[in-house]
Amino acid sequence: MRESENCSHNCGECGSDCAERKAPQSLLEEPNAASHVKKVIGIVSGKGGVGKSLVTSLLASAMQKKGYRCAILDADITGPSIPRMFGIRKKAVSDEKGILPAETKDGVKIMSVNLLLEHDTDPVIWRGPLIAGMVKQFWSDVCWGDVDYMFVDMPPGTGDVPLTVFQSLPVDGIVVVTSPQELVGMIVGKAVKMAEMLQIPVLGIVENMAYFECPSCHEKHFIFGDSHVKQSAEEYGIGMTAQIPVDSGLAAACDRGSIADFEADWLAELAEGIEPGCGGT
Repeated sequence: MRESENCSHNCGECGSDCAERKAPQSLLEEPNAASHVKKVIGIVSGKGGVGKSLVTSLLASAMQKKGYRCAILDADITGPSIPRMFGIRKKAVSDEKGILPAETKDGVKIMSVNLLLEHDTDPVIWRGPLIAGMVKQFWSDVCWGDVDYMFVDMPPGTGDVPLTVFQSLPVDGIVVVTSPQELVGMIVGKAVKMAEMLQIPVLGIVENMAYFECPSCHEKHFIFGDSHVKQSAEEYGIGMTAQIPVDSGLAAACDRGSIADFEADWLAELAEGIEPGCGGT
């Protein structure tokens, strides 16, 4: 029997020195020629509705205010919300080099499928391969220019699109977003273990809707249950954690498109830690 008939085509786990042996092939997509992105950070969650886009926006704004050139790649193709949070209404345009990202008033560059649709409410009814292909195009066809930190707002879970981002983009680390419910602790584990399997560092965990602070007495009320963020971080050996409270002012800022103007220090330590966590710029 010829060797090729027993071949699993997984050269990385095979010790045979056959004629058909191939070196492991990189799945990384080439960036646009006009793009120079130093660090890529994925914002992930094991389930939807925990505030991934919120954390992405707050982190990008925080790093921009620290003097870095930041960008957001909205990989949540079927549920894009980043442009609205920043009050961006104009559609994306292109030139001979590729697609030009939109910019917030403080200079954060953004690309989202909503910048390409005729109406913001038009649904994207695509199967997984098309969605994954669009994410790759946001990397390879968009002229990002000089970017110190790119934050990728991923769809929830461990399916096609997160896997595409992890394999196609040079991701330097991820931030996991969760909420206080105990069930979410199990879901966080799935996201963390996926990153570990793909050898991507987990930089921190953010617990959104962690508590409500009374505006009168400033006492914290854990209305969605006790916090598990420290416990989860210790379990998975993650050094940095942060908590975002339930805050009506924050919700209003997102609705009116002024998230960049919102002042809060909830993610300040995480933003500080991202720099050495990604090896600096």
